[in-house]
Amino acid sequence: MSAPKILIQILITGTQIFGKALYEAGKQAARNAKHRPQGGISSDVAGVGNATSGSITDKLTREHRMTIDEAHLILNAKREEKLEQILKNYEHLFKANSPPAPQKPAPGARANPPFHSHYLQSKVIRARERIEAEAKAGAEPPAPPPPAPEAPSPEAGKS
Repeated sequence: MSAPKILIQILITGTQIFGKALYEAGKQAARNAKHRPQGGISSDVAGVGNATSGSITDKLTREHRMTIDEAHLILNAKREEKLEQILKNYEHLFKANSPPAPQKPAPGARANPPFHSHYLQSKVIRARERIEAEAKAGAEPPAPPPPAPEAPSPEAGKS
């Protein structure tokens, strides 16, 4: 066999192997995209996908896209803490992530870019809203269930 023929066979064989591997990787990626493990972290917010009952807490979790535990973690508060302490933590975190007031740098000095995080600030706001909604829902008496529609009696259809 000549050298060019061997090189071409090696190139074709390598391309076939690479093509099969790429095809299998694509199939596996499609299976992974369809698979959604139960109780695992998915594209949804952790805990929100599991809020499927009709309770007030689950309704608030879906509405605010955050569980009450996540809200307490963000605001560094325990569940037993009073709302005043939680709001104090909120104020501190909100100010810490706010953009500072514009300042003129001294002549010849480099201006340091301000460090603030709009994302973190919005998470802090959403956490406060979630905790306040939970407190408000806890203060309201539960709404009575809607009345069930009455089934027609067998006598009604015989007239």
